[in-house]
Amino acid sequence: MNLPRKYLATGAIVLIAVLVVLLKYWDYVANPWTRDGQVRADVIQVTPRVTGPIVELPIRDNQFVKSGELLFRIDPRTFQADLDQARAQLDETGDSVRALEKQVDAARAAVEVARGNIEQAASQISADESTIARNKAEYERQQELLPKKATSQRSVERAQANYEVSLQNRRAADAQLLQARANLVESEATLAEAEANLGAIGDDNPQVRSALAALRQAELNLEFTEVRAPADGYVTNLALRLGSQAVANQAVLALVDTSSLRVDGFFRENRIARVRPGDKAVITLMTYPDTPLEGYVDSLGWGIAQQDGSTGFDLLPNVSPTFEWIRLAQRIPVRIHLTNVPEDVELRVGTTCSVLVMTGTAGDDRERKTVAAPAALQ
Repeated sequence: MNLPRKYLATGAIVLIAVLVVLLKYWDYVANPWTRDGQVRADVIQVTPRVTGPIVELPIRDNQFVKSGELLFRIDPRTFQADLDQARAQLDETGDSVRALEKQVDAARAAVEVARGNIEQAASQISADESTIARNKAEYERQQELLPKKATSQRSVERAQANYEVSLQNRRAADAQLLQARANLVESEATLAEAEANLGAIGDDNPQVRSALAALRQAELNLEFTEVRAPADGYVTNLALRLGSQAVANQAVLALVDTSSLRVDGFFRENRIARVRPGDKAVITLMTYPDTPLEGYVDSLGWGIAQQDGSTGFDLLPNVSPTFEWIRLAQRIPVRIHLTNVPEDVELRVGTTCSVLVMTGTAGDDRERKTVAAPAALQ
């Protein structure tokens, strides 16, 4: 009786172990997994904004840098000279604008003087008309009194002379009025020209704005001689040397943004139907096969490039031959956001890994033990 019990106990233990192995294996089989995974990150192409020789290079290849840390410095002397020139040009423009403002003020004063002269000429005409009327009446009265011997011929001649002088004064006043009006037109034209040359007043003046813009551009160019890290990351494939010529808008080095490190798993299209954003994921790096990483599905790709139908030779479509009895599943990228990376694990862009997605775990806050994928699935 003891022998059968021993066999039964051994068989039960073996059966339980097999069931545990099968359940664990089924856990990896039932959930989508792929060995086609890669560590990815945003790679920033550091590009200078100005051209010049590099005079300071405090970094080295594969160095970690903080956001805002100096990567290299371009010779600033040329741009400092441009800044000094822009400041001098701004001062000169300010003097020119002030001179134009004085010209406008003088032109406005001339317009006011011309208007005053018109008013004065008009007043003089009114006064001359009164004088003419008075002298005419006196002349006519003297002519009536002369036959009656009530006046002398001299008085008549004097009254006539006064009347003719008042008429002459009136003609002179008319000429002055015409001249005053012509002066007003000329003064207004001069004022309009002066105002056009000046433009707007103060900081809205186009000449001032142009000088200020040139000054700001010179300041920016001087700032651009210091190229700093746009994010925390690793400098990689550095080929710069002191004295190298940096060319504006041409990338000179790459910076791996460590805040964007992630894993892209490429799953067969027939395995992603139940994958949802938020599902937990287990990542096993080929570099660290015994140290699994935790993450969750961030998003699933909505399209992949197609070879069939693309333009080929003679603008004809490319169509690859296929076997009707074989259908190759396409690979869909699934982005995995990493949530727990051990301190002793160093993520390097382009390294491979296997990815297992635990479907149905989106929104599940229960803690799960992270176990590396079996070697057969890595």
